[in-house]
Amino acid sequence: MTDLAVYAGLFLVAFAAATIFPMQSEAGLVALIVTKQYPVLALVAVATTGNVLGSTVNWLLGVGIERFRDKRWFPVSQPSLDKAQRWYRRYGKWSLLLSWMPVIGDPITIVAGVLREPFPMFLLLVTIAKTTRYAVLAAATLGVIS
Repeated sequence: MTDLAVYAGLFLVAFAAATIFPMQSEAGLVALIVTKQYPVLALVAVATTGNVLGSTVNWLLGVGIERFRDKRWFPVSQPSLDKAQRWYRRYGKWSLLLSWMPVIGDPITIVAGVLREPFPMFLLLVTIAKTTRYAVLAAATLGVIS
């Protein structure tokens, strides 16, 4: 497999993992680090970029989804959406530092869009969160395989 295919695959898995699709970008990153065939910083950068862009899609969905909340097919109940918005208003933009967490991270990025968190701040905080997660994971992996 070519290097480009490996990096593209990692990017796509990380991108999808940041959306509603159940993917494990961490497993892909660790597997590639363990091979010792690719620079760890490049792997972390690719995974981070894909994951941040996936979260950006969530933010954009949040920005556009509000107009559909009264539709019968809308996937989230009104009480659940209201609860998520109250939570985000309570903890604010700083909750985006939890965007790396399984289960709650993706909804936080969507609600940030619904509540129109300014995109530059969204991008900064999500990038910090995702980069830190992958860097810690890479460091832990290197510590185990060294």
